[in-house]
Order: sequence, then structure tokens, then C-alpha cells
Amino acid sequence: MRVSKSKATKTLTVLITLASWLFCALSVAALSANSVTGSNDDVAQHRFKKIEIDTSVANPAPFMIQGPMPIEAEYFAGLLTDVRIEKAGHATFYLGNLNGYPIVVAQTGKGLENTAAATAVGIERYHPVAIINQGTSGGHDPTLNVGDIVLGKRAVNASNFKTPFRKRGEGSAPLQWLPMDLLASQGSAGEGDSAKDAERIRYYMGHKALLDAAREVKPEYKRGKVVEGTIASGNFWNNELDRIAWLHEQFGTSTEEMETAAAAQIAHGYGVPFLGVRVLSNNLTNEGHYDPSTAKGCQQFVKALIENLIERGSEPEGSPRI
Repeated sequence: MRVSKSKATKTLTVLITLASWLFCALSVAALSANSVTGSNDDVAQHRFKKIEIDTSVANPAPFMIQGPMPIEAEYFAGLLTDVRIEKAGHATFYLGNLNGYPIVVAQTGKGLENTAAATAVGIERYHPVAIINQGTSGGHDPTLNVGDIVLGKRAVNASNFKTPFRKRGEGSAPLQWLPMDLLASQGSAGEGDSAKDAERIRYYMGHKALLDAAREVKPEYKRGKVVEGTIASGNFWNNELDRIAWLHEQFGTSTEEMETAAAAQIAHGYGVPFLGVRVLSNNLTNEGHYDPSTAKGCQQFVKALIENLIERGSEPEGSPRI
């Protein structure tokens, strides 16, 4: 059957018109559905509380503040809120917050071994962004007085020595002892080819960003001067003025105690920024008598240092990323 050209054109026009109407109807229906859904969401937002969590934001890593004895740790621990206490070996860890920022106060116990163990445990457990080792000390520098604070631009283990050979009956000559760097090589530090490389002083440098932050709060400390120097550590208590003078002249020591260099060595091994801060509680070189109350003043200074770091709102360069 043949259909006229005009009739075919008319039929095609009708079909196109119907298709257009159907497309418009479907579009309107879709818009209406979206509108209803949006309205329901708006209602739900007004009816219910909500919280949105950005899982890409990590919790801040804590600062770890170390002090060997109770008088060198408990004041700072008392500044924290929401405190819980954990123990490991001889160390006690106080976990809490200062101005809303996480802090770990580690009472390490006295001496190089206790401090090294507490530092390693603290790093493994709490992953600190930086470590401040602080407390009391005995002065080597006659220009420093009881109550003055030394920022550890350097820390040194002042008990690592090699003695030159002396025959039986020739006595001991401590002022002729040689420094010994135990980490100079994996070989012997006392005999063989590697021993010569070990006859040197190893200094652990204070982290630059931590030193900078400490410098900024120096004016807040009123009990004495705040200087930069070398903190010497060793399991000894020197009362020989000639020995103290020798260490001051040969090692550049400002003050001595029993912990900072051990903590610095472990922090260095883990790549954690570190700074030693020590107040003089006595100084035999100028008859400065022992004053244990200086321990609180040192912790007050470290509090100002930590608050400055918190206000800066950035981690020291080189800090571990958790």
C-alpha cells in the first residue's frame, strides 16, 4: 500500500511531538524526586545533631618531658589534665594534656642506664614529636650561679675514657685519660686499628628548632640567667675542683649531671628531636651551695618552652611522622 508524502510527514511530526512530551514529563518527574529528597535531608538536618569526621587528620604526637627524680618530674606532671599513669621498669610515665595538647612526663630514674631505658621505652610506646630532658645539675663554669639555666647546645658523655698504659706502681693519672667514642665504629674502641678513630669526643647537638623556641622564652625566667652551653653526663658526682676544671677546659662543659647524654644518644638513634635543659642546683667552682628548689624553676621554664612550641603549631623539622 502506498502512503502519500504529506500524510507520512504529518505522522512523523506527531511522533516527534509525543516523544518531546514524554521526555519533558520524565525530566519533571526526576526533578520532583530530587526536590523531595533534598527537602527530607533538610528536615533531617534540623531534627538531628550530627558530627562530621575527617579521617585524614592524625592526632598530634606528644612532647615527652623527662626528669630523673620526683622533684624533677612531679611538678610538671601536676600541670597536666586527664592524667593516667603507666610504669615500665624503673620509669614512671604520666600521660595527660597541657593546654589541650598531649604530653608525656617521664620520671626516668637517676643515671645513664635508667635514662637510656626510659627513653627507648617512651619512644616505642608514645612516639613523641620531641624530647626535652631537664632537671638539676652541678656547675662547671665559674661564671654561672645557682639558679642559672643551661640550654644544651651540646651534650656529652663525660665518663667515656681510655687510660694510657701505666706500669704497676705508677699510680693513676685521670687528667691524662683520653676521650673514647664508643660509636666511632663497630670494632673495638680500645685495641686494634679501630681504636685510634675512637679517641675523640662525641657531642650530641641540641635540635635547632627546640633551641630557637627556648631562646624566645628566656625573658620569662626570672630566677637567673639562661645561657647556651655543654651539658656533661656521667655516673659520677665530681667534688674535685681540678677534675671539674679539666672537664670545663678540655670538653667545654658548663654543668654536669647523670642523664642528658644518654637520652640524647637514644633520641639520635631513633631520629627524634632532642634538647637538654639543666638548672644549676649547686656550683663548687664559686661556692654555690645545693638548692633543690631550683628543680621547680627549671620545670616552670620548660612549661613556657612547651607552650611556645604548642602556640607555634608546627612540629620540629625532623620529627617522626606517626
